[in-house]
Amino acid sequence: MVLLSKFDFSGKESGKVELPDAFFAEGKEQSVKDYLVAIQANKRQWSACTRGRSEVSHSTRKPFRQKGTGNARQGCLAAPQFRGGGIVFGPKPKFDQHVRINKKERRAAIRLLLAQKIQTGKLIVADNSVFISSLNAPKTKEALRFLKECNVECRGVLFVDGLDHVGSNENLRLSVRNLAAVRGFTYGENINGYDIAAARNIVVSEKALELLVENLVSTTKD
Repeated sequence: MVLLSKFDFSGKESGKVELPDAFFAEGKEQSVKDYLVAIQANKRQWSACTRGRSEVSHSTRKPFRQKGTGNARQGCLAAPQFRGGGIVFGPKPKFDQHVRINKKERRAAIRLLLAQKIQTGKLIVADNSVFISSLNAPKTKEALRFLKECNVECRGVLFVDGLDHVGSNENLRLSVRNLAAVRGFTYGENINGYDIAAARNIVVSEKALELLVENLVSTTKD
């Protein structure tokens, strides 16, 4: 069992959060790489399409007569050297090139990435009250003070909350979105490994961490 400190909005420790040893079980680093590559590859549209010489709309007449003009002979306006002509060896969407990762591999990769953040001290657990009732109105200054009080490096910070707090955490979300140090504000149920890997620091609510552990550890046991 691993104990993590959780902090209130003043930056003081307000308790401990228990994480099972199974959450830190060893896994395959290759699965993490495959998962991150799949996320980046799937951002592509894979829909680029060009028309070749035989597909473009054009007149069948010669651009100019064969002899007497001094130009090189030309036979068709669809040739690639003409404006509006066909593309030589252009891209075609021949097949679906999206990379598929099954749920077990995806969850194992997310668990490994989170475990690495915890082990390197890059993940901070915040009390649920920080996300729900810490601010009566959006206050960017107060949100920045919270990060400094918790000794969080103000660079590439990702806030993670639970979907149960949607609406009630609006003041905090609005407070941090204007900070250059904040990478984003997401929810544990929607988080992906690329967000975790790209973030330098993660501030996660106690509720979101519980949901993540419940989901990821139960999958690991299976």
